[in-house]
Amino acid sequence: MNISIFGYGTTTKPLAKQLAPVKIFDDTFKAITQDENGNLLCPAKTFQPEKSDLEITSPGISPTNPLILQARNLISEYDYFADVMPFSIWISGSNGKTTTTEMTQALFSQKGSVMGGNIGIPLALLDKNAPIWVLETSSFTLHYTQKASPNLYLLLPITQDHISWHHSFEAYQNAKLKPLLSMKQGEIALIPSELKTHPFIQKSYCETIFYDNTQHLASLFDIQLTQIPFKEPFLCDATLSLAAYKIIFDNLPYERLHTFKIGKHKLEEHFDSSNRLWVSDSKATNVDATLKALECYQNLFIHLILGGDDKGANLIPLFERMQNLNIRLYLIGSNAKRLESLARQYRLDFVLCFELKQAVQNIQQTLKSSQEVALLSPAAASLDQFSSYKQRGEEFFKYSQAIV
Repeated sequence: MNISIFGYGTTTKPLAKQLAPVKIFDDTFKAITQDENGNLLCPAKTFQPEKSDLEITSPGISPTNPLILQARNLISEYDYFADVMPFSIWISGSNGKTTTTEMTQALFSQKGSVMGGNIGIPLALLDKNAPIWVLETSSFTLHYTQKASPNLYLLLPITQDHISWHHSFEAYQNAKLKPLLSMKQGEIALIPSELKTHPFIQKSYCETIFYDNTQHLASLFDIQLTQIPFKEPFLCDATLSLAAYKIIFDNLPYERLHTFKIGKHKLEEHFDSSNRLWVSDSKATNVDATLKALECYQNLFIHLILGGDDKGANLIPLFERMQNLNIRLYLIGSNAKRLESLARQYRLDFVLCFELKQAVQNIQQTLKSSQEVALLSPAAASLDQFSSYKQRGEEFFKYSQAIV
């Protein structure tokens, strides 16, 4: 079989090693070369669909990429492993996927589970003999997945994100609900109640349990929120993870969450030498995540660093909410001018900085140690100026500590 792999990144490199020799097509390749496993590394323009029996794509490649448009036998990484995938829990949504996946793994690890997917561990590296796979699952992966499906699907609330990739919120929403179309009778999905009327719900054979919010979810599964050591937004993540455990094992191991540490750059607090509060919420790459961050600090004066690649999202709800806060905006990134226009429209105090370092320097001049917070919660992706949200968060803390 002639197998073609699209993209040469975290997801596809271990897969290519496992399947070698195959042809790998990527826009970054300028000439045909060979890697250490005997795979041919080919410029994307050399792809010949008539000579390919199967195409496996990296999830981040756009649906409008010529490789995708030419493919005749396109599948996702999930589809390739569908026949050997053990009992699997897929976790998706707009915000909280990574934390919920990590919490779920913390609960299920004593049962032999392994964790992978969008969290950075490709399926090719997961133990096929493990009894349970816990998979963080992106809308990109779901868009390309036709065959594979979860046994238990945990869906966090869906808000505007990745609109430029999916081209509409409806398409983004459809991708998130797509697993329901292939799940079987007896399998279970936990779904936000606002999606109850979506047509995919009506077509699904699985058991769908709808929840309104954290409190409602807790009541459905008799979860005691006072025994969970987190506040929102992480309280919802923990409650969803506990619900999953109770569905499968009819037990609630609260104690395993007491040793769990929230990942870096998710409302991560640092105090400088002057006892001033700096918070990296660099993981907040969409409007809803930033709204949740603002909720946490709504009683303080907020110095908010905002901006980056907003992926075509509707920013109006964010600016409407900020009108009722004590806040000053520090605008950075590729959408800084768009944010400036909105700040003027909503009469919000702002400083046009463009660069993160400049924003931190401006905040440094006025930030007080009492009743104020410097918050990096950009409501945008980082790749316009940084290699990742992690680098953005690390630079934020570095600049805040370097200035005296």
